[in-house]
Amino acid sequence: MIDISEPAVPPRMRTPEGTPRRVGVELEFAAVSAREGARHVQRLFGGDIEESDPHRYRIAGTALGDFVSELDVQYAHRPTSPDEAGFDLGASLEGFSEAIRRFVGDVSSLVMPCEIVCPPVGIEALPEIARLVPALTEAGAEGTRASPLYAFGAQFNPDVAEGGDEWIVAVFKSYLLMSDWLRAVMSIDLTRRIIAFADPFPRAYVEKVVAPDYWPDMETFTTDYLAANPTRNRELDLLPLLAWFDEDRVRRQVKDKRVKKRPTFHYRLPDANLGQPGWGILLEWNRWCLVERLAERRDTLDRMGAAYLEGRARVFKENWAIRTSEWLLLA
Repeated sequence: MIDISEPAVPPRMRTPEGTPRRVGVELEFAAVSAREGARHVQRLFGGDIEESDPHRYRIAGTALGDFVSELDVQYAHRPTSPDEAGFDLGASLEGFSEAIRRFVGDVSSLVMPCEIVCPPVGIEALPEIARLVPALTEAGAEGTRASPLYAFGAQFNPDVAEGGDEWIVAVFKSYLLMSDWLRAVMSIDLTRRIIAFADPFPRAYVEKVVAPDYWPDMETFTTDYLAANPTRNRELDLLPLLAWFDEDRVRRQVKDKRVKKRPTFHYRLPDANLGQPGWGILLEWNRWCLVERLAERRDTLDRMGAAYLEGRARVFKENWAIRTSEWLLLA
C-alpha cells in the first residue's frame, strides 16, 4: 500500500451554510481495551477521561473535541437515553445490575471490537486523527487481518457540501459506479466477505440510480431510496442525511431508533487494517475524495452509467472494477 501523509482536498470544501466541511471518523480494533483506547486518545490530544461504565469512556475537552472509546456491543453499556434504552432488548437491560453489565462487557471483549468515535474535524485536521492508527498499533491493537475471527471496519461521516440536491445525487451515483472498484482496491478480507459488513444496494435500484436520465429532486430521491433501502445496513447509509431533510418521513418508514439525523454521508468502510503497512485513515479518505471528484463530472457520470447498464445487459458480464479504472483515468 502507498504511504499517505496528507489528506486529499475534495472539490467542494464548504457546507451549504458556507462553513468549512468537517469529517467524523470511527475506528474499530481488537486487543486493546476501551480504557486503554481512552488513555491513548488522552496521550495524543489531552482532555479528561470520564467513565460512563467499565467499557465506555468519554475523553472530554481534547484539542480536537470530545472522543468516545467503547466496547462495540450494546448490551455491555448503560443506556444513555430513553431511545437507546427502548431499542430491541435494550429496555430489558434496565433491570441488569452493574455487575451483570460488567460481566457482559468482559466476556464480549474477548470477541467483539472496541471502537473509538472521533469528533468531527476539519479536513486539514485529519492527519491528527490519523495518528491514532500507529499509536494503537504500537500498543498492540489488531485489525481485521490479524485473525480469521475478526471482521472490523471504519466509518467516515463527511459533511455534505454546497451544491444542492443535484450534488447529493451525483455523489451517490458516483459511489454506486465506483463501489466495485473500491472493493477491489481495498482487497477486502475473506472474513469480511463471508460476514458481510453491510448489504449491497439492490441491483435493480443501482441500475435505476445510475441511469443517465435519473436526476431527481430530493423528494423523489428520498421516496426511491426509502422504498429500496428501509434499513441502516448499507455501505453508504443515507438515512441520517435524508432524515436531516425530512425526519418525519424517514421515521414513518424506518423504525430503527439508532437513525440520527445529520447532514452527512455515513460511509462504512469494509475493513480496518491496523497493523498492515501503509494502511491508515488518510488512505481511505483519499479514496473517498475520488468519489467526490467523479461526481463533479456530470457528463462522465452519464456516459459511465450508460456503459454500466450496457454491461449488465450482456450475457457474459464484464469486470466492472477494471472498467472503472479506465473511467477514472478519463475523469
